[in-house]
Amino acid sequence: MSEFRIERDSMGELKVPVDALYGAQTQRAVDNFPISGLPIPRAMIKALGLIKATAAQVNLDLGLLSAELASVIVESSKEVAEGKHDKHFPIDIFQTGSGTSSNMNANEVIAHIASSKSGQKVHPNDHVNMGQSSNDVIPTAIHVSAALETTELLLPSLKYLLDALESKAATLTSVVKTGRTHLMDAMPVTLAQELGGWASQIKHGIERLQSSLPRVQELAQGGTAVGTGINAHPEFSARFAAKLAENTGVAFVPSPNFFESLSAQDAAVELSGQLRVVAVSLMKIANDLRWMNSGPLTGLAEIILPALQPGSSIMPGKINPVIPEATAMVCAQVIGNDTTITIAGQSGNFQLNVMLPVIAHNLLQSIELLSNTARVLADKAINGFTVNEDVLKSQLSRNPILVTALNAVIGYEQGAKIAKAAYAQGRSIKEVALEMTDLTSEDLDRLLDPLALTKGGIQE
Repeated sequence: MSEFRIERDSMGELKVPVDALYGAQTQRAVDNFPISGLPIPRAMIKALGLIKATAAQVNLDLGLLSAELASVIVESSKEVAEGKHDKHFPIDIFQTGSGTSSNMNANEVIAHIASSKSGQKVHPNDHVNMGQSSNDVIPTAIHVSAALETTELLLPSLKYLLDALESKAATLTSVVKTGRTHLMDAMPVTLAQELGGWASQIKHGIERLQSSLPRVQELAQGGTAVGTGINAHPEFSARFAAKLAENTGVAFVPSPNFFESLSAQDAAVELSGQLRVVAVSLMKIANDLRWMNSGPLTGLAEIILPALQPGSSIMPGKINPVIPEATAMVCAQVIGNDTTITIAGQSGNFQLNVMLPVIAHNLLQSIELLSNTARVLADKAINGFTVNEDVLKSQLSRNPILVTALNAVIGYEQGAKIAKAAYAQGRSIKEVALEMTDLTSEDLDRLLDPLALTKGGIQE
């Protein structure tokens, strides 16, 4: 029994696996691009299914497609969107820069399924791709997939992390620690204030992403080959965006300028930039957690992160900060992805950007990585760490920088002498200040109260 069937396209005959739902154009792309083994992302396949279903509904409404054909195309496209046929999307992301191969992959798969369901020939170009071009379908799929993934996955995950940070901070309002600038001891802060800074970073990251979404929700669909809308009904783009918004609950609108939407990927570059900022924020939080957890004897040892796995193949009992480390690696990947997207965004030659598949891959990978990492960081690091309050108090009692609180009373120069003496002698600021000033023990307890110092202002 043959393992292949013969398919034909404008270039001639080609062998295709007998059970494949795709046709000749997909097979040519599989043969042409054996590069990475990375297929287009699941979110991109979902977007292609949604686009083809929506286009069929619009073409039916415009009287361009029969009810029978539209119905079976919509049904088949929804199966693609739902992930029922992902194995039939084998084309490498490193393919033709327009993503034509992946658009035709979707057209062929949907046409094959629809033909089987209806018992009549459904054509991948004439029916499934009606009123469309790869040059507007793929930019639209990038925007649709990115908007959906950001709205449905990333923003909720970041809000989850924000809630975890704020909840943890609320339990630490009276826990005081040594602040640090330049990795050197500085004035005291509360752990709640430190976590509040992290929470503010995440809050601003959410706001940045939300501010970029309106431009991501502008769709190229209707621009067809070069932005003029050739072969698409004049009402297609407006009807398409409205119908897709209705189908997804996301406020998609037609692009105000199809020539921009086909030739440039500025909205994707912008969104990637916001993802990079979130990655930078998470890297800062992860590194702070690693420093605070360092030890247990020779590091800061301010907190204890949850023990999740043995940390060494040779040193028994060693526990490493694996979640912050994984977070940092994700952040490095996202920052690298942003560089790729930035370079790819510059590759709009005249009327078409020709690095669309790699933009899609990197953008969607960044969204997925940050979405998953935010939840893991919340669940397995923020929610579970405990505080070494004895260590914090011991460090504070020996912190010579506390003398800053005496500046308004004894002056900077005298304060510097006290700090140097306390550090050199390994004694507390209070002990040395009692000897070098006229301040009483009660005065110094009041002026050097660590919790009071976290509230700012001049101590009186």
